[in-house]
Amino acid sequence: MNILSYLQRVGRALMVPVATLPAAAILMGIGYWIDPLGWGADNALAALLIKSGEAIIKNMPSLFAIGVAYGMSKDKDGAAALTGFVGFLVLTTLCSPAAVSMILGIPLDDVPKAFSKIDNQFVGILVGVISAELYNRFSSVELPKALSFFSGRRLVPILTSFLMILVAFILMYVWPVVYNVLVTFGENIKDLGATGAGIYAFFNRLLIPVGLHHALNSVFWFDVAGINDIPNFLGGQKSIVDGTAIMGITGRYQAGFFPIMMFGLPGAALAMYRCARPENKAKIAGIMIAGSFAAFFTGITEPLEFAFMFVAPVLYVLHAILTGISVFIAATMQWIAGFGFSAGLVDMVLSSRNPLATHWYMLIPQGLVFFCLYYVVFSFTIKKFNLMTPGRELASGDEIDVNKSDKVAANDIHNEAYQYVAAIGGSDNLEGIDACITRLRLSVKNADQVNDSLVKRLGASGIIRLNKQSVQIIVGTRAELIASAMRDVLAKGSIAAVTENHQPEIILKKKKVENKGEVFLTLVAPVSGQLIDLKDVPDEAFSSKIVGDGIAIEPTSNIVLAPVSGTIVKIFDTNHAFCIETEEGVELIVHVGIDTVSLDGKGFKRLVNEGAVVKVGESVLSLDLDYLNANAKSMISPVIVSNIDDYIGVNILARGPVEAGQTKLFDILR
Repeated sequence: MNILSYLQRVGRALMVPVATLPAAAILMGIGYWIDPLGWGADNALAALLIKSGEAIIKNMPSLFAIGVAYGMSKDKDGAAALTGFVGFLVLTTLCSPAAVSMILGIPLDDVPKAFSKIDNQFVGILVGVISAELYNRFSSVELPKALSFFSGRRLVPILTSFLMILVAFILMYVWPVVYNVLVTFGENIKDLGATGAGIYAFFNRLLIPVGLHHALNSVFWFDVAGINDIPNFLGGQKSIVDGTAIMGITGRYQAGFFPIMMFGLPGAALAMYRCARPENKAKIAGIMIAGSFAAFFTGITEPLEFAFMFVAPVLYVLHAILTGISVFIAATMQWIAGFGFSAGLVDMVLSSRNPLATHWYMLIPQGLVFFCLYYVVFSFTIKKFNLMTPGRELASGDEIDVNKSDKVAANDIHNEAYQYVAAIGGSDNLEGIDACITRLRLSVKNADQVNDSLVKRLGASGIIRLNKQSVQIIVGTRAELIASAMRDVLAKGSIAAVTENHQPEIILKKKKVENKGEVFLTLVAPVSGQLIDLKDVPDEAFSSKIVGDGIAIEPTSNIVLAPVSGTIVKIFDTNHAFCIETEEGVELIVHVGIDTVSLDGKGFKRLVNEGAVVKVGESVLSLDLDYLNANAKSMISPVIVSNIDDYIGVNILARGPVEAGQTKLFDILR
């Protein structure tokens, strides 16, 4: 495993202890609302809530050791978490000032200051990583019968305890140096004041694509380099300058994110919607509204950021720059608010009564300015450089399959998980499953085996190949649920990959009826021409049967007929394809040519309108075959049953040349 992949694992494991912060933020936020002046001194309920939150904040180092050990363990077992806690207790006890004085034989006053700060998140992470590695390596070891009680998972805490003795001895000489480097780094950033805060925020956004922003955050948000911004803010601990406590500093590595999360990114979403092609706006509106809602209320921005991160990297760099500017402005003006989860409305409201919240309400007008700024910058850049943000790409055959009768039922997450495993190359290609807030983080043998079209059909908004062995799939806030379900279905047996000739037995069960295999409906050829096997269609969406099952024809006639009687539910604006639904509920797609959408309607003419009820053999489209044969990528035209999973399958009736309206193409069986 390369260093980047390993750091990815550490980064996602950091989310386990960080996920405890919302509980602290809610408890302490409500406590400050009840008693904003006395901080619990004037109200027993406020004291109860604030002290409950402090119990989490003050024990973050040990929570990091526990959480990282658990998060990096191979099977997410509680024994790994226990191992991390045991290791942390042993190491911090051995490296406490009194123990260092005793072991090294030096006066207590001469013990380096670094050891008074040994109980910190950096050490917690270090212990968590070591504990996880020991657990992964030795949790299956079988000892001789006489010692069998200590085999397996019980062995790991014992080994960790002994190893921490060696680690503690090394740290007695190394930790002061490491501590001084971390403190110097933190102090250099602090010495830059608002500028340093802006630089941090810029890199915070820039590192999100590779998932390393969590590691950077730990330096500024926790007590790794003496900054400890989140716990200090939640705990009401003011910054100290020349021995004098001052307000308006604690929280400066958090406050400037509120205008970006709550206002800036929704402005970007509006720009992407306004720049979308007219025929795509309805679909894009739903995506952008959902992403904006999540960003504004909760501060979860990945659904929006991944919408443009890879299709338009220049926008993402501009986003990182604007984030740095926002944090710089808030820090300069000392407009302060903080968060326990992320910079959304919920955290803003909870932090507004915090004793250290300074002019927090000014972040709202700053946010409105950034809403306009993001909208203008994104709109100009998208149009100037013709960036393919969501909705600006030309429609293709792939897009038809989102008429979703064959999608996974929303409540059948195990079927969905089965589908994801098949789409990434099957169980043989899958080596590790993990998740963070919005991403499946997968370790695979070969990233090239991931079927992008099927993954996106399942609802994923993006796919990231970090290298040949690391793939991330952006699925939204259900990531952890899907990851857990994937582990469940893998435990039941192997799963085949989706290939050109194989579709997994998944998604929706075919309808059970008494007369299995009876002919339900027969289609006739919509055009004359040469019959082509679907697997030979030069488009993966059709050849792999992701869109559905059927046949294809290379047309020689210039009129496209309805292959069955039914309602024309959709004719694409470019007139290159139409969808027809029969009274019995069969959904059919006739797609004339491959990538013919790029011809922008030239060579096609519709003869009926959407919503028309047509008889079998009635004319639907007219073709200029001379123009199309000269300009289309291919004129091979699939005829597809898009909801084939509702039926047993199709039985191809014709071979070779077919006649429009005369030749029976195939039966649909049930």
